[in-house]
Amino acid sequence: MELIIVLVYLTGFQSFPPVLCSYTRMIHFPFFCFCLPAGLRVSSTLRILDKHPDCNQQGLDNCKINNCSDKRIVVPTICAPNRPELDDEHVGVWKDKHGPVAVVTVTWKIQSDASVVALTGSEINIVDQSTNQSMCVQYSYKLSQQQNPNYNKWTFSLDGVVVEPGHTYMVSLLNLPETNIEDYRVRKQITIPGCGDKKIEKAQICLENGSLWDPHMTTAVSLNKERKRFSIVVGFEAAPYSERYQVSIQSHGFYYSTNVSKENRSSLNVTFEFGWWQLSQCEMFLMIQPFFIRCKNDCKFETKTIDLCPDYPPRTFIIKATVGLLFIGACLACLLWRASQKDPVNTASSAPKQQPEGFQVQARKRVLVIYSLDHPLYKTIVLKLCAFLVTKCGTEVVLDLFDSTRLGVLGSIQWLDWHREQIESSSDKILILCSRGVQAKWRAMCGDKQVFLREDTRSPVGDMLSPALFLMIPHFIRSASFEKYIVAYFGDVCSEEDVPSPFNITVRYKLMKQFEELFFRILDTEKHEPGKINHIEGLSEDEYHHCPLGRALRDAIEAFHAHQLENPQWFEDELLESSNTSAEICYDAEITTNLITYSVPDSTHVANHLKTQKSDFNADKTGPYVTEEFQMCTSVEFNPLIAENMQAA
Repeated sequence: MELIIVLVYLTGFQSFPPVLCSYTRMIHFPFFCFCLPAGLRVSSTLRILDKHPDCNQQGLDNCKINNCSDKRIVVPTICAPNRPELDDEHVGVWKDKHGPVAVVTVTWKIQSDASVVALTGSEINIVDQSTNQSMCVQYSYKLSQQQNPNYNKWTFSLDGVVVEPGHTYMVSLLNLPETNIEDYRVRKQITIPGCGDKKIEKAQICLENGSLWDPHMTTAVSLNKERKRFSIVVGFEAAPYSERYQVSIQSHGFYYSTNVSKENRSSLNVTFEFGWWQLSQCEMFLMIQPFFIRCKNDCKFETKTIDLCPDYPPRTFIIKATVGLLFIGACLACLLWRASQKDPVNTASSAPKQQPEGFQVQARKRVLVIYSLDHPLYKTIVLKLCAFLVTKCGTEVVLDLFDSTRLGVLGSIQWLDWHREQIESSSDKILILCSRGVQAKWRAMCGDKQVFLREDTRSPVGDMLSPALFLMIPHFIRSASFEKYIVAYFGDVCSEEDVPSPFNITVRYKLMKQFEELFFRILDTEKHEPGKINHIEGLSEDEYHHCPLGRALRDAIEAFHAHQLENPQWFEDELLESSNTSAEICYDAEITTNLITYSVPDSTHVANHLKTQKSDFNADKTGPYVTEEFQMCTSVEFNPLIAENMQAA
């Protein structure tokens, strides 16, 4: 154990003339002593790295730097100096005996006025709001002039304060002697960026979290045509602070993973072998999960797409299968034509039953829509998209805004979890619409600054995206639930960069360019099948706006796009400092939950039936349990807003 004893003395000051402050005198007293263990880790305490701060400014008299004392002289306001001015802080990386550490430098200035005559020093206090650790430093000095010899304001700084990435610190500063006025301190909140920031990515704690790891992944694919087996060799660079890695490959309905140890090697290779008949798609996703000593099982993983299409399946098999299907189809068509020629009565009766060309929707699907309330215009886009899915596509849509009454009774987590379980036990889907708000809230969940959107505070259901991501991402990464999730974004108002990193392993649909492909995904049907390409009239990028609801959706997208061009900082303008700001926003809305059931007799007509159904809840057992009547309900719930949107369109 290494013992460090610090004796601190507070030096008094000579203030204004004795008529005003005759009671001032010099005071000396010991402050405290403390001990530090010799093996203390660099990230476990708030401390100053610079043991010898600069206190030798020209024109500065009797300058000393000590720890703070609980005993301070308090003088009347007329005898006290003015408040100091906090300057911008600087975050960087310094080195100590343990290695590179993240530090912050706090700078402040003294106001150039007559009150410097009474100034005897400054006191700065820093508190880690995450751990409640604090430190306090006191500067004692005398100033003979209002400005320094360069005719600028006197400037002081506290250099090399060791901090933690991602933590928030409260800095408070006051000039001495202290006045008897409450809240005389100047305060400022400083948030240290995470390890992803280049300013501190080289700190030891960040290195131990893999901040500089670049795997440089390589893949070599070979096909043994005789054995009909694929062989994939994955190579990647190992990291200094991760001894173990999990390498996995997955495709639709196929998943395989293996663990590999570094064992003093700088590069690692993993080989996967499997039969090509095990794959239903020719695209495969590779994921490498490291286990760094800091983040352990929650480290950032790297992904890559492997294209097997040039080798899978064999072309001779495709040709034979296509020729066989064409031959069988021609035979069936010939038989049907001969039968219709022999029976004119059947021909006449069957004519009205002939189906139009193109793909026919066989079953109605249900979709749970997850999104972020980035802006009122973006909210309009989401509502128009839901109306389009219901009326044009014959899809049942589940949206939080349309089920606020039941959501208020169950709570956000229970409401989302109930719908997730219903969808995972069926063939229905969860549609995640990515935007600026989705990416920002995902980064907040990963340790970045918390995000509070203005539209969330106005919504009767609040922020539903954050609990949805918290609940669904663990299920998303499991192969059994992978096919249930559809990720999309509106290309005119969002970008692929708005998609959170966990969703990079799946297909991201760009709307409305790829809306038809997205709808085939909802139907669990491939657009491209052997010998034909399926097509649904009125859903392509050039056709969807021909109907009234599609035109309303296109107008909503164009309106938000025009707003973004006129207001490049629109997203920052929607951010609030905290969720408490919502109390200042007046929002009066009466929510009425209605049940709208849509039936689609053909591809162009939709009949709407409006009725009201009460939610029945069973409170006899612990927690909210939904009765069988609620569980069997599969209709889309809308409020009058969506009905009005569809009627107006």
